[in-house]
Amino acid sequence: MIRYKIRKILNRKHRGFGSGIDPDEVFLDARNLPQFNTQQFEGVLEKPIAKKVFVIVGLIFILIGMLLLWRIGYIQIIDGEMLTTRSENNHLKHAPVFSDRGIIYDRNKVELAWNVSGDKKNTVYSRAYTRKYGFGHLLGYVETPLMDKRGFFFQKEFRGIVGIERVFNSTLSGLNGLKITEIDVAGNLISKSVIERPIDGESVVLSVDSLVQEKLYEFIKTTAENSGFSGGAGIIMDVRKGDILAVTSFPEYDSQILSSGEDRDTIYSYKKDTQNPFFNRAVSGLYVPGSIIKPFIAIGALNENIIKPEESIFSKGYISIPNPYHAGKYSIFTDWYAHGWSNMKEALAVSSNVYFYEIGGGYKNRNGLGIKRVEKYMKKFGFGEKTNLGLSEEPDGLIPSPEWKARVFDGDPWRLGDTYNTVIGQYGFHVTPMQVVRAVSAISNKGSVVEPKLISDKPVKTRQINIPDEYFEIIKSGMRLAVTDGTAKGLNVPFVSVAAKTGTAEVGAEKKLVNSWIIGFFPYEQPRYAFAVVMERGPRDNVVGGVFVMRQLFDWMAKNTPEYFYKIDE
Repeated sequence: MIRYKIRKILNRKHRGFGSGIDPDEVFLDARNLPQFNTQQFEGVLEKPIAKKVFVIVGLIFILIGMLLLWRIGYIQIIDGEMLTTRSENNHLKHAPVFSDRGIIYDRNKVELAWNVSGDKKNTVYSRAYTRKYGFGHLLGYVETPLMDKRGFFFQKEFRGIVGIERVFNSTLSGLNGLKITEIDVAGNLISKSVIERPIDGESVVLSVDSLVQEKLYEFIKTTAENSGFSGGAGIIMDVRKGDILAVTSFPEYDSQILSSGEDRDTIYSYKKDTQNPFFNRAVSGLYVPGSIIKPFIAIGALNENIIKPEESIFSKGYISIPNPYHAGKYSIFTDWYAHGWSNMKEALAVSSNVYFYEIGGGYKNRNGLGIKRVEKYMKKFGFGEKTNLGLSEEPDGLIPSPEWKARVFDGDPWRLGDTYNTVIGQYGFHVTPMQVVRAVSAISNKGSVVEPKLISDKPVKTRQINIPDEYFEIIKSGMRLAVTDGTAKGLNVPFVSVAAKTGTAEVGAEKKLVNSWIIGFFPYEQPRYAFAVVMERGPRDNVVGGVFVMRQLFDWMAKNTPEYFYKIDE
C-alpha cells in the first residue's frame, strides 16, 4: 500500500517533468540484482569514443580521397590519349601488309629462294628454297613473322638468321604496309582499308653457278661417305674479281625445314648430329693446312734470297739435328719419301719436307727464313686475317709464333723444331678454306690479294703484295709440275691446264686421322679461277681425298659448263 502511494506521488511529479520513475528503480541496491556477469564487464557503464579517433579516421578518408582524385586526373590528362587509342582499337584492328621478300638468284637467274603465297587462313607467305643439295649454308634461312593466340603479330618482319638471307637482309626485306579493319562488338567485319602500301624487297643475283655448286657438294658428300671423312668443304673463286663461283659445306641443313620450323623431329636430329650440320666449314672451319703452305714459304724464300730457284737440296728421307737438352742425341724430322735432289719447282711438285725444312728453318750452312719472316709472308697472303665474306662467323686463324707458344705452353721457348713443323703446315697452324682460296688466288694473279664476294656487281677490293712477278711464275710452274708429274697428277686432264698443290695434314692426338687438301687454279696459262677443297678427318691410309673431288668436278664441268675453262681476253 505504501509502495503504491509512493509510486502514485512519483508518477504525478514525474508527469510534471514529462516522465515517470519506476519504484523498482528507486529501491535498487548494489547487490547486482539483474545477475550481470561482472567478469565479462556486463552492467559496466561504457565511456564515449575520444574525439581524436574521429580526427584520425577522417584524415585517412581525406588522404584516400585525394589519392583517388589524383589518379583520376592522371588517367584523364596524362594517359587520356593512350587510353582513347586503346579504346578505339577495341573495334579498329591494325594488321601488317607484308612486303614481298626479294628473290635470290644464281648468276644465270636461276631462282634459289623465293616466296610462296599463304592460304586463306594465313596472311603470311612462306619462304621457299631450291631443292638442290649444297645450298644450305650459302642461302641460310629466315625467321618468319610470329603472332600470338589472339591473332596479333608481335614480330612483323622476316628476319635472316644466317647465310645470304642474313648478309643481305636489309636489301631483301622491303617495308611492310598497314591495313586497318573495323569490326563491331560482335566481331563482324564492317570495313577494311590499306592506309600504307608495302614496299617490296629487292632481289639479289649471286655470282654462284648453281649447277657447279650442286655438283661440288655432291662429290664432297659421296667422297666423305665412301672414304670415311667426317665432313668437307669446297670453294671456287674468280682470281681477278673475287666472285665466288661455288662455296659449299658438308654436311648441311635444309633451309626450307629451318625456315618453316614445322618438322621438329628433323631439326632436333640436326642438333644431335655429332657431325654438326649447322657448322659452315668453308667459312668458319679451322684446319691444319699441311703442305698447301709450301708455295707461300717458297716465294718468301725467293724474295729473301734464301735460295735460288735452280738450286737443289738433297732429301734422304729425313734430317737430324743435335738435341740441345740431351748430349749425343738427335731430333729427327722426317720426309714422306726420300726424294733425292730437288730444286724449288721439283720440291713443290713432289712436296719434299726436307727441302722446306732447310729453306724455312735453316740447316747446316744455310740460314732459313726463320719463324718471324715465315709469319710475315703468311700475313702478306692473308693468313691469320678474316676474309669478311659474312656468310657465318669467321675466325682469324692462327700462324704459330714464339709469342703464341709462350702464351699457350706456359712460357715454353720456341725451338728450331717448332719452325720445321710450322713450315710444312703442322704444329699450331690453322687456316680456313676461304683464307686458302684467297691466298692461292694471289699466287695465280701475281700478288693481288682479292677480297671474296658473292655479288658480281660489288666493287672489287684488292691489295698488292710487293714481290717480283718472276718469283710468282716460278711458284706457279712448280704447281703446274705437281699436276703433270707430281702429287696432283689426278688433275692432269686434257681439256684444261690445272696448277695445284696437295696437302695431307695430320690431326688428332695419335695422328691416325688426316685432313686431305687440294688447292690450285685454272687455266694455268691465263688463270681465271682458284679452288680449295678440304676433306676433314679421314683415315690416314686413305688414298682418296681432295684430288678425287676436284677430278670428278673437272670431268663434269668439261661436259656441262666448259665455258669456265676458256681463256679470256685481257
